[in-house]
Amino acid sequence: MSEAAPVPSADLPLENLLARDAERFRRLLGRGGKGLDSARLARDLDAARQRAERQRTAIPTQLHYPPELPVVQAREDILETLRQHRVVVLCGETGSGKTTQLPKLCMEVGGGSRGLIGHTQPRRLAARSVAARIAAELHGRVGDTVGFETRFDKRLSDRTVVKLMTDGILLAELQHDRDLLAYDTLIIDEAHERSLNIDFLLGWLKRLSQRRPDLRIVITSATLDPERLARHFGDVPILNISGRTYPVDIEYRPPAPDDDLDDSVASAVDELWGRRPDGDILVFLPGEREIHGLTRVLAGRFPHAAVLPLYSRLAAAQQDRVFTSGGPPRIVLATNVAETSVTVPGIRYVIDVGTARMSRYSPRTGVQQLQIEPVSQAAANQRSGRCGRVSAGICVRLYAEDDFAARPAFTDPEILRSNLAGVILHMATLGLGDVEQFPWVDAPESRHISEAYRVLHALGAMDEARRLTPLGRAIGRLPLDPRIARIALAGKGSGCAQEVFVLAAALSVQDPHEQPPESLTQARQKHAEWRHAKSDFFTLLQLWQRWQAASAEMNQRQLRKWCQTHYVSYLRMEEWEAVYRQIVDMVPHEKPAAAARPLDERYVPIHQALLAGLVDHIGQKLPEKPDYNGPRGRRFKIFPGSSLAKKAPPWLMHAAIVHTSQVFARTTAAIEPEWLESVAAHLVKRVLHHPEWNAARGEVLASEQVSLLGLALFKRQRHYGSHEPREA
Repeated sequence: MSEAAPVPSADLPLENLLARDAERFRRLLGRGGKGLDSARLARDLDAARQRAERQRTAIPTQLHYPPELPVVQAREDILETLRQHRVVVLCGETGSGKTTQLPKLCMEVGGGSRGLIGHTQPRRLAARSVAARIAAELHGRVGDTVGFETRFDKRLSDRTVVKLMTDGILLAELQHDRDLLAYDTLIIDEAHERSLNIDFLLGWLKRLSQRRPDLRIVITSATLDPERLARHFGDVPILNISGRTYPVDIEYRPPAPDDDLDDSVASAVDELWGRRPDGDILVFLPGEREIHGLTRVLAGRFPHAAVLPLYSRLAAAQQDRVFTSGGPPRIVLATNVAETSVTVPGIRYVIDVGTARMSRYSPRTGVQQLQIEPVSQAAANQRSGRCGRVSAGICVRLYAEDDFAARPAFTDPEILRSNLAGVILHMATLGLGDVEQFPWVDAPESRHISEAYRVLHALGAMDEARRLTPLGRAIGRLPLDPRIARIALAGKGSGCAQEVFVLAAALSVQDPHEQPPESLTQARQKHAEWRHAKSDFFTLLQLWQRWQAASAEMNQRQLRKWCQTHYVSYLRMEEWEAVYRQIVDMVPHEKPAAAARPLDERYVPIHQALLAGLVDHIGQKLPEKPDYNGPRGRRFKIFPGSSLAKKAPPWLMHAAIVHTSQVFARTTAAIEPEWLESVAAHLVKRVLHHPEWNAARGEVLASEQVSLLGLALFKRQRHYGSHEPREA
């Protein structure tokens, strides 16, 4: 440990103690104390003073730093910059120590003495693990000086000084603390990921920095794009910290024209281990399909090695194998999750094929595209840096050097390739102004904005003049995707609220079904136990029923074993249950008075509630073809893993439509077009055709065509006179 650093003390101004107190005090003072309850205010002031004193005593008097970390070696420069500037951009590679040491550096310049040090992370796991690490370095426990808050867990106290949280938690606090008065320091970590939440925060903090001169803001990034962030905040200072301890040699090996991916990677492994056979190898591949194929090839070619896959959908037990060192030499086959999200220990060599599967939303078709694309230069450099941690490393790039030079410098931020419906609804609900006037780091394109408004209008959240409706306000209050929130609200009046809430929660988390490549047949056989022939949504419901029954009879160890036996992710099932409980708590509803009817007898109301949020996610089967025709001329097929793939219904709904090798609808269910007339009344169009005199009935009758978003739903005979009495 380095020499201990003293922490300065400071008084806590009362207006910065807690947001709820500060906001109320400001409002009372703003209206001259009118309506002031002096006794209650005195009690609140006294409670605030006591909280301030507890927080003050929790701040350590001495701080210690691990001297081997690059960020600690630059400690004096960082401290001086923090003292001189309110907003700082710190660019440090993964492994530099910036995440764990920055809160302590901020304490050393007075942070945490006038409010909390807020520290955001893109993922819940990171928020919890970083809190535990910092707490251990401060010789305390999580929930005392250092705490965290995520969507499903919260460990904070009146003594908390450093609060780790996800980006979404800090955004949610804007609803009751517009100026984030609970904080005197905010650290926005991993800003290079440029998620929607991070961009939202960067825009709001730019406004806030002008209103709160007492707020210190530190933006960190692992890739070298600090200039853009610095310009965003008005040319603030940039600090660059190296994270790599050892040099890395870059070698370019474009494959021969007749070589496939498997041959190119295997040849690179052969060559690297020919130089030094004891080094672990990390291979970056574009997706799961490539990982599964290469796993079989390399396992046969290198029987002495452990070939380990790593991707986000992989079972937790298999992911854990990657992070345990020792044993035979390893070849880790990973997607871009290993660029910055996780650190694989012991890597000496990297093989980079130079591509990744990127998600891009097409506003023209409403399709989420998952296409394999060349990675940016920043992403490629991040990949190469993964092998400079334990010794001098080598990164073999399986593409040409001029190919690398022609690539874009940085990966497109999420806001330029996503559906913005949730962002726009969030802004409208919080009253943050027009999306086109918001100070984004990279402003979204107008076509993406128009598509987002179209989606919100389809959900009934906004009217045609782009004004927030009462329903939209209710949707915006739920911390869910607008479609999921609309489903949950529809469920409360469906008579099947519990089932609809379960499905809304299921659509908010990753699919818990696991299909390990080495046990694919067994996994599918187990999953078939709860498959429903007409609805993938009911497949999820029947899995949920099995899970609930098992939970009632088993302890946690047995439940984990049940999940393992049935090829289901225990962690995702727990997350599903946590989201379900959250929806139940947030959405008022009537509980069923009697025993529920069998699931199939509730097919119609449950799927009608789902349609409220998926009203434009429908399709009509084309005659003599496996394709479906969707809104706005969109063509798609049912995903092969769906229950409906072999017996396609005339009409269906789907949870998502994704463009991979083809355009596929995922999580599908058979529906009747007549349901849409009431579910989407604000979107349905009716046209009368062929009016004629019916002598027997003594009236004019006509054929009425009912359509939705360009799809003809059905025809029926109508009394023409009730619609066009003068013409009749």
